[in-house]
Amino acid sequence: MARIAGITLPPDKRIEIGLTYIYGIGRSKSNTILEEAKIDRDKKVKALTEDEVNKIRQIIEKREKIEGDLRKDVMMNIKRLIDIGCYRGFRHKRKLPVRGQRTKTNARTRKGPRGHTIKRLKETKSS
Repeated sequence: MARIAGITLPPDKRIEIGLTYIYGIGRSKSNTILEEAKIDRDKKVKALTEDEVNKIRQIIEKREKIEGDLRKDVMMNIKRLIDIGCYRGFRHKRKLPVRGQRTKTNARTRKGPRGHTIKRLKETKSS
């Protein structure tokens, strides 16, 4: 069982995909890490030796900002935008889309479920 950066990698996945379970590592970073460590991308996580896992761990620690540190940096960047009062900070504060998407329709992921005020009004009038 490979454990890197506090994350237990799924044993039946290929190592290329398994590394993407770590916050801050996607497919391209995963491939560059594996190239540097000289490990086959198609190898399963459970087939890795301790030396290979240690190589991957050392490369990640020395080159990449991941998990808690990365999450903290992202939150600090958002907080900075809110504090300086810029447009993007304002959008973050109001929980609206930040990158110029339309909000008249769509944007339900960011705004949450619709409020059905008209339906409630009809129920109260009938009773």
